[in-house]
Amino acid sequence: MSIEKWRDEIDTVDKDLIRLLNIRALLALKIGALKQAAGLSLYDPDRESRVLKEACRVNEGPLDDRAVIRLFRRIILESRRLEVTKTQADEARQ
Repeated sequence: MSIEKWRDEIDTVDKDLIRLLNIRALLALKIGALKQAAGLSLYDPDRESRVLKEACRVNEGPLDDRAVIRLFRRIILESRRLEVTKTQADEARQ
């Protein structure tokens, strides 16, 4: 396969990644709303640890677990940032 064909494959995967990351972000916002309503903290270190462990468990490479952990920590951080931003916007409206 040519470089351009491989790049087309990467472009397709990138689009899928963006779509899935946005779905994940929407789900995190829903969870954040439930946490806010229940008076719970948005940060749950036990849950984060479980997510990282599961991501490593299902990782088949070629990314090593350290790379997977770095990527998922960033995804979790951005999800939490969205939750905090939404919570602050909701509080400002009240």
